[in-house]
Amino acid sequence: MNKPNILFILIDDLGWRDLTCYGSTFYETPNLDRLAAEGMRFTDAYASCPVCSPTRASLLTGKYPATVGITDWIDWTGQWHPQRGRLIEVPYLKGLPCSEVTVAQALREGGYRTWHVGKWHLGGPGHYPTDYGFEVNVGGCEWGMPQKGYFSPWSIPGMADAAPGTYLTDHLTDTAIDLIRQSDERPFFLHLSHYAVHTPIQAPPELVKKYEAKAKRLGLERIDPLRDGETFHTERMRDAVVKHRMLQSDLTYAAMMENLDTNIGRVLEALEDTGQAANTLVIFTSDNGGLATGGYWEGESAPTCNLPLQAGKGWMYDGGTREPYLVRWPGRVSPDSVCRTPITSPDLYPTLLEAAGLPLRPEQHVDGVSFLPALGGAADFNRGPLFWHYPHYGNQGGTPGCSIREGDWKLIEFFEDGSLELYDLSGDLGETRNLAAEQPEIAGRLHARLVAWRQRVEAKIPQPNPEWKESPSILEN
Repeated sequence: MNKPNILFILIDDLGWRDLTCYGSTFYETPNLDRLAAEGMRFTDAYASCPVCSPTRASLLTGKYPATVGITDWIDWTGQWHPQRGRLIEVPYLKGLPCSEVTVAQALREGGYRTWHVGKWHLGGPGHYPTDYGFEVNVGGCEWGMPQKGYFSPWSIPGMADAAPGTYLTDHLTDTAIDLIRQSDERPFFLHLSHYAVHTPIQAPPELVKKYEAKAKRLGLERIDPLRDGETFHTERMRDAVVKHRMLQSDLTYAAMMENLDTNIGRVLEALEDTGQAANTLVIFTSDNGGLATGGYWEGESAPTCNLPLQAGKGWMYDGGTREPYLVRWPGRVSPDSVCRTPITSPDLYPTLLEAAGLPLRPEQHVDGVSFLPALGGAADFNRGPLFWHYPHYGNQGGTPGCSIREGDWKLIEFFEDGSLELYDLSGDLGETRNLAAEQPEIAGRLHARLVAWRQRVEAKIPQPNPEWKESPSILEN
């Protein structure tokens, strides 16, 4: 069997409903919609964490964040993550351990060319992509966002600036296309990790004007898209010091989405032009949920809406972790197919190895389960329960917790007070009805399994903060 090329496209902060094929009625994503029509769309795919760095480590290692030891986004400035709130946040690694054999290293040892283009955010010098099996690194460093904005000069470490005013997503796409056009008999693994659509929310001005006109045509400019906690369905959300975006109507974010979609279309066109599309496995997803809550930190905004999912980035609810997930593999994945079986980030590693015909590495991807059977249409595929562990306060208002999903049941434990929330996602996609009191046997069974899992992986649990003093706002502590 000829080894397929692998194009893995990872977007930053993209929400579950940010694509037209997932229900957006304001953003325009024709190229991604076409990708979905040509392959498989997952309805219940999850990031392993509601923030970026842990999910990125999970994708590359085949392990849950708690297993790797990276449980929160890596702060390269040293200015964030103080002790705050009722609990003291747990310590975590600030760089991907060099002992990890990443999927890039495994593929490289299997004869693949390995390229990283875009965001990395898994540590500084000594922890860059080229330290983990990537032969080429363009734009990958300790930064989690373009510190100087999306228009050149970016001054991203290790990457040359383009002509002044060049848009970063365009430039990274140009780089990816140049790599794809290289002539070589070896297959490639391209890890295309766009900084978009992370803040700062910036887009080409001509596209912003397009959505200004569209919003006016639809009457959206007269609607206040933000609501405070009184609109939330759960007591926890009502108590949060945040504002929640209830409508997809941000003009610049919409323009950013269209630009991103156009650039992904350009990459897919390059595969066609070079005759490689038929032998390329394309996977598209995001590292955490869309940024839908803001106001917790000064200057924080909420550019997108994940409804009907609850909350967004930084929260334990599905809005923080459920992701768009598209897979195209001509001849292996049926066009316009849908998979409703839950999968999660660690599953990528064994899936890619199996797709490439390479030996699995069970000692490495200990938390991952290959979903290759699902890609082949297996109706009985079930990867088992999914787990999350986020022992931190999210910048977006979320509090420390952990959770499990088994079948359609999802249980969340919040560490501040030990409370449990149980949801039946089959009839309550928005996690609006806490059934823990009504279904104590199910809640107890799932909680026991969750506790056993976190003990097995030696997950760190945040402890009470002795300096905590009750006040109306967490911002005062």
